[in-house]
Amino acid sequence: MALDRTTAPNIKDAVDFDIQLKPYQQYVLDNGVEVYAFEGGAQEVMMMELVFFAGNSYETKNWVAPATNYLLKNGTSTKSAFEVNEAFEFYGAYLNRSCYNETATISLHSLTKHFEKVIPVVSELIADALFPENELDIYIKNQIQQLTLNLKKSDFIANRFIDEYLFGIDHPYGKYSSEESYNQLTRADLVAYYNKYYKEGKCIVFMAGKFPANIESILNKQIGSLPLNKKEIILPEHEIVAATQKKYNVVNDPSAVQGSIRIARHFPNRHHPDFAGAQVLNNIFGGFFGSRLMSNIREDKGYTYGIHSYLQNHIQQSAWLVSTDAGKDVCRATIDEVYKEMSILRNELVDVEELNLVKNYMLGSLLGDVDGPFQIIGRWKSYILNGLTEAYFFNTIQTVRAIQPEEIKELANKYLEEENFYELVVY
Repeated sequence: MALDRTTAPNIKDAVDFDIQLKPYQQYVLDNGVEVYAFEGGAQEVMMMELVFFAGNSYETKNWVAPATNYLLKNGTSTKSAFEVNEAFEFYGAYLNRSCYNETATISLHSLTKHFEKVIPVVSELIADALFPENELDIYIKNQIQQLTLNLKKSDFIANRFIDEYLFGIDHPYGKYSSEESYNQLTRADLVAYYNKYYKEGKCIVFMAGKFPANIESILNKQIGSLPLNKKEIILPEHEIVAATQKKYNVVNDPSAVQGSIRIARHFPNRHHPDFAGAQVLNNIFGGFFGSRLMSNIREDKGYTYGIHSYLQNHIQQSAWLVSTDAGKDVCRATIDEVYKEMSILRNELVDVEELNLVKNYMLGSLLGDVDGPFQIIGRWKSYILNGLTEAYFFNTIQTVRAIQPEEIKELANKYLEEENFYELVVY
């Protein structure tokens, strides 16, 4: 049957779609490690991510957590760093490490048919990482060199300082690296951290893609045999010591032609009942390309190439942050316009047409976020690590669909008041 190209197809709003989050499979390995898996996809590929409770919240010496995580891949008692990399590259696999505030990860992407050949190397890294002195020396030199370059960038300085003002330099969310902290790293520091939080640490596994038929036995042999999850890992409590001053101007480069602007306030985490509604408000305010901040400050005023607001992706506490770079001569005007948009949201009802546009944008984006096995397990991972359930997914959808202009205005009056925001400009 030929297509009728004279008639446009029906357009269906994203708010009208029945959006579902497909369930995962769950099982427990012999050592108590929980596995969350979603099998699917058309290609014979898969990913496995091991999440360790080994983020910088647990360290007692600055930068030990990310250094340990990075150098996991740089040699064991039987393989040099080169041989470890070659073991993955030979089979077309890719291993990556990442360190966050509460967690640190080892992630493996592999062809399904080669998974059983490369996972023993992952197991070896968890059980027998060596942290050679020469590899640590190279890491320290590279990090100091990169830091030296970054410290010349106003946006890098701004990101460091705004987190420090919000949480305090000793809080995991507010601390940052320095040349001194790199130079103070020792192999003994890394080995001790590795032994406690990786070799005998707490681990959760997330997997997605097409799995080998004997996936559970493979995992039990290579991961379930390790001495993981035998000891209790308790997240230390960290007090927020926010700065008392609210407005800052920092001159990093006197010859700079533009400034990096950060405007931020504390905000509750995902468990707060206002969180989902605040996400709608945030998108209206500055959360996507069609937001008010973009329309005013980029499109109308031409002060910046881009300006965005977002809720920080933290587990314990969060923050609401506006971020942009603007010409040095218009930084103050840019900040004034941000506050002007806050005032309008506090005092005027959002137009229903604009609100519906944002609703469709948010739910359309969510459709993309649950399209494919890697995306689905990624969303489940976020929920599980944040102590959330499937109900959070559906409650968020319901909130986005149902929220009205009056509720948006109420949230704006609660959270978008100028006096509650820290303000920073770095030139």
